[in-house]
Amino acid sequence: MSAGERAKAKAEQVVGKTVRKAAHAVHKGTLEAKGAALEARGMMRGAKERSKGSLKH
Repeated sequence: MSAGERAKAKAEQVVGKTVRKAAHAVHKGTLEAKGAALEARGMMRGAKERSKGSLKH
């Protein structure tokens, strides 16, 4: 997993979680869903990159 991709994955997770929690606090369902989607995309990006790394060995 390249450092750049690892950073992108972590950033998406952190930003998504922050947006999701903030939107939940102010009762904005649509924005909360977008934050959750961003967080999930970050998790999947990380998982994809980890699997690529394990297949190369």
